[in-house]
Amino acid sequence: MLSGAVEFKQVRRWVAGGWIVLVLTGCAAVPHRTSAPSPASAQPLAKVVVATPDLDHDLMAQLLAGELALSSADLKAASQSYDKAMMISSDPEVAGKAAALAIAIHDADAAHRAIDRWQVLGATPAQLAQARAQLAVEQGQADEARRQLSALIASGDKDAWRMFGRVLIGSRDPALAGNLLESLATPERLPADPKAWLAMSELGEQLNRHGYAQQIADGALKRFGTAETYAWAAQLKLNNGDRSGGLSLLRQAQVKDPNNIGLRLTYASLLGQSGQYAQASHLLEKGPQTAQTYALRAALAANAKDNKTLQQVYNQLSQAPEDVRASSAYLLGQLAEVLGRKEEALKWYDQVPDEDEHAFDADLRSAILLQDLGRSAEAHQQLAEMQTDYLDQPAQLRRAYEVDADLYLREKRYAEAIDSFSHALQVAPDDPDLLYGRGLAYAEIGKIDPAVADFRRLLQIKPGDIDASNALGFTLADSGRDLTEAEQLIAAARAAKPNDPSIADSWGWLQYRLGHLDQAAEVLRSAWQSGKDADVGVHLGEVLWKQGRRDQAQQVFDEVRRADPRNTTLQQTLKRLQP
Repeated sequence: MLSGAVEFKQVRRWVAGGWIVLVLTGCAAVPHRTSAPSPASAQPLAKVVVATPDLDHDLMAQLLAGELALSSADLKAASQSYDKAMMISSDPEVAGKAAALAIAIHDADAAHRAIDRWQVLGATPAQLAQARAQLAVEQGQADEARRQLSALIASGDKDAWRMFGRVLIGSRDPALAGNLLESLATPERLPADPKAWLAMSELGEQLNRHGYAQQIADGALKRFGTAETYAWAAQLKLNNGDRSGGLSLLRQAQVKDPNNIGLRLTYASLLGQSGQYAQASHLLEKGPQTAQTYALRAALAANAKDNKTLQQVYNQLSQAPEDVRASSAYLLGQLAEVLGRKEEALKWYDQVPDEDEHAFDADLRSAILLQDLGRSAEAHQQLAEMQTDYLDQPAQLRRAYEVDADLYLREKRYAEAIDSFSHALQVAPDDPDLLYGRGLAYAEIGKIDPAVADFRRLLQIKPGDIDASNALGFTLADSGRDLTEAEQLIAAARAAKPNDPSIADSWGWLQYRLGHLDQAAEVLRSAWQSGKDADVGVHLGEVLWKQGRRDQAQQVFDEVRRADPRNTTLQQTLKRLQP
């Protein structure tokens, strides 16, 4: 379906509405008889007689019972209560609701009884025709349904075509509904209202009467030529895979109504999907701007990697009216972050209201930015507060713990990372990503047994997972245990991703542990040159050192130091090699 603010749900929007409104009548008048008390009477009310109706004849009781049944989705009980209520009520709407409920539960006798009562109480010809048509469609009586729908159309009721649509859209027999639609909602009969034409065309599309839907859409386009008729005709072409035809019609619709924001969004979105980012952006720059147009402009610029346009959107949105800025605080934060304005991004994220759908993500991004700005304690405090705030929302709680753990990993605070991953795993047991992260953290501090246990568990959950195979293989190789298994695991990962530097590093390190120094040096040198990863460089340097090529090793160590001065693996390796 078309994206953007314009949606052509004509049947649901145009046909819907006008449901029977129940107006509760007052309690039935309570009949009573009184006789004048004698002056000598000690109790003036002693002779008052109150006639209390039984429940079956108490209108208020039946109406309340019906509504209670409806609130519990007990349609059968509701129908029974309204069936009784309509016989003691003079309100036609009570009978109308009784008819609707009887049809809904497929009780033909009750439906006929309710319709007859409704007619006595004053239902309009259109209402009666609609109800009888619904009942006929429900019972598969095509001729009767056609007769009643024809009467409905001929009734002159201003809502006749809406009612016609409601009968067919609720049918349990699409074939019957489709036949009735095509035979009755013809171009010759449809009113001079483009909404009715579009509603019938969409109903035809929903009932798989594509030829009919196209015929009515083409007729509406020719007869009315409104932006909406162009847009719906475009929708049909897109549904049929004709993107260029759909774009052409949307372009014509947009020319007819250049300030229609929904059309601009839809047309621009489709242009963007076709890779025409510049044309889509140019279209959206014109005319009124809303939170939606700014958001799509930003998305288009991001896809095109156009930082100049991103800057322009950010500047304009920052100066937009208060209501637009307020509803776009998260987008402003994202734009500021992409543009490297981290402090500004924090301020925008802080303005995202709690009820906003992006509130959780804004808090997460704030925590990550705080750490990027060197404010680690604040970052973890923010995440601790989120872990409290989202205790009753498992998905968000898991994510808050995971991000906390990831930040600890970046800080090389592995014990804290393990603790956060463990809390997350209590929320989401056996989550593969959490097991992988905790396994890495265990391995970093030399807790090999729990690291191996996490990786093995992960491989039980996801047999053959490449990253898990590589991580387990490397951990075994690095600790010098189960080298045969390590070789099998890393070989499988290498076959799946032959050009992955991290897997090449594992393979080279395994060769080193096996004593194959020349092969290890060759593999590690290739991996180092392809990515200049610090840990790969440290491994290469150690192999070169063991080969006696210490000048080359020192050169690699110096490169690693320049790239990552605080690399702990380098520091530990140098301490071991140069005691």
